[in-house]
Amino acid sequence: MNIAVNDAVLDQFEPHRRELCAYAYRMLGSSFEAEDAVQDAFTRAWKSYASFEGRSSLRSWLYKITTNVCLDMIKGPQRRARPMDLAPASNAGTPLPAPEPDYLWVEPIPDSLAFGADPAAAAEAKDTLRLAFVAAVQHLPAKQRAVMLMREVLRFSAAETAEALQLSPASVNSALQRAKATMEKVHSAPGGDAAALDDAEVRKLVDGYVSAFESYDMDALTALCTQDVALSMPPFPLWVQGHAGVAEFMLGTGSACRNSRLVPVGANGLPAFGHYKPDEDEPGLWTPWSITVLELQDGKIAGLNYFLDTDKLFPLFGLPNEYRE
Repeated sequence: MNIAVNDAVLDQFEPHRRELCAYAYRMLGSSFEAEDAVQDAFTRAWKSYASFEGRSSLRSWLYKITTNVCLDMIKGPQRRARPMDLAPASNAGTPLPAPEPDYLWVEPIPDSLAFGADPAAAAEAKDTLRLAFVAAVQHLPAKQRAVMLMREVLRFSAAETAEALQLSPASVNSALQRAKATMEKVHSAPGGDAAALDDAEVRKLVDGYVSAFESYDMDALTALCTQDVALSMPPFPLWVQGHAGVAEFMLGTGSACRNSRLVPVGANGLPAFGHYKPDEDEPGLWTPWSITVLELQDGKIAGLNYFLDTDKLFPLFGLPNEYRE
């Protein structure tokens, strides 16, 4: 193919990038791996485009290729998780344990990578991009993940799913039943009620969080939270739960975050921030500390997720490496 033809082929793929990235993210639990998977899928599709005979839609064909890339990337029993999926809550006064490798953790994904321009499609996709849902999906064997996502999230037919995964429709239906049973056991997640909040209520809750955090008023902050609110900080495996635990942790181990600044971003369809904490040596300078993702339930904050791998995550979210006033 000449250059013009190559560009024309790639142009056909591009409108599907975000939805494919969201799918790969659900499969893999990593926004970085999801981007790599889609890029690999586009390369494979470009190389084999001459064999695409139009027996399925281009979209279905790209999903098939992306699925195969993801299945190649999922190796062994290792699965990504959240701290609360691995151990009971810790005492808030417990010293921070050693950080665990980044491949252990479910990561956030920027809304800009996961959602297209269609607001209706974005609203429908939000619940299945929540951190707890993505973590629950990681409990499934690789092909069950693909079956469950293709059937329940993407609404592919059993025949389309079977063709993509080179299974029989009966095998697809059986795998879906097993996947649903596993998901019912492990997915007791905050977030399902968030859709019941209108934009004004979400904005009021988010503004309250920003005000409480930047003033470091733990009474005001915990008043915005559910009684069993969970605070986690990957890559540290420690997590704490409840109003008293969150307040004790923030005023103890987390006290270096006093006078922080929060910059709004979008992650996983949830309220999120680039969190900058004061630089110890230079007044007027704040440096990256976390990508913070809030999970909502019953009109309150149910999850305080602080992702500390800022060297990777701040560039991904388009955030600068310093904040000044």
